[in-house]
Amino acid sequence: MAYLTEKFGPAGGFHPFAGAGEAVAAARVPAIKARAAAPRAKPSRRGASFGTFVYGLPLLGLFFLTWEIAPRLGWLNRIFFPPLSEVLVAWWELLASGVLVEHVGISLQRAAIGFALGVVVAIPLGLLMGRYSLFEKVSDLLVQTLRNTSQFALLPVFILLLGIGEESKVAITFYSSVFFLLVNTISGVKSVDPLLIKAARSMGTSDFDLFRKIILPASIPSIVAGARLGVKSSLFAVIGAEMLAAKSGLGFLIQNSQLMMETADMYAGILTLTVIGLVVNYLLVWFERWATAWKGQSESSLI
Repeated sequence: MAYLTEKFGPAGGFHPFAGAGEAVAAARVPAIKARAAAPRAKPSRRGASFGTFVYGLPLLGLFFLTWEIAPRLGWLNRIFFPPLSEVLVAWWELLASGVLVEHVGISLQRAAIGFALGVVVAIPLGLLMGRYSLFEKVSDLLVQTLRNTSQFALLPVFILLLGIGEESKVAITFYSSVFFLLVNTISGVKSVDPLLIKAARSMGTSDFDLFRKIILPASIPSIVAGARLGVKSSLFAVIGAEMLAAKSGLGFLIQNSQLMMETADMYAGILTLTVIGLVVNYLLVWFERWATAWKGQSESSLI
């Protein structure tokens, strides 16, 4: 009777493949469902970024190898473009003597003060312009006019008004960074999901809490993107200002080495500036990941 029930089923229908095959299939069903229901693991942002870094090493190594070989083979004038090994020797001598550390410290101090002032001004202003359309309409024309005026064209103006001291260099650094931060903050505020704002409003959230708990956290990725551009622009601006009117700083070191035909020292200063830019960029990327950890893991580039 048990055999007939197995073959024909409780309703009397004939099942020619009932038995061991069905038992195996039935045993596989939970595992298949579990695999289908399980979400696919996404590569972590740290792993993706590390992969990007590793993949870029061969091309970077080829660039440095060409730099070393080209002057030695006469493809480039060795006087104006020394091999990489000579540049690294000059860099070490500048570092050991303390000259490089002194100039780098002065340049970073100027750039940091100007950038910090840009953050203090641009982020609150961007939050207001992005949130309140009337305020944006009133101030947008002035902001766009100033934003499209080259900071290097205004450098002589800053020097005339503020002198050749620290004030003019901090001012040009501030001017170079503030608009990147401002525009990206406005963009970040406007990209916030309106449903989140409506839900917060329906629960009686004040304007201050709305900015603090919803708008600012959601705008952080865009703000950090603006900060990365602003940092780069700040470094460029302070180097340009130091080349034009300064007796210290990394820009002065590069310019003075060029005038004295100490080209190895000049390239050592340029390499130092490059490394500083990369380190600051990676720090900002790390800060973005830390501040937006609530969004979950996803692939991200270090660009």
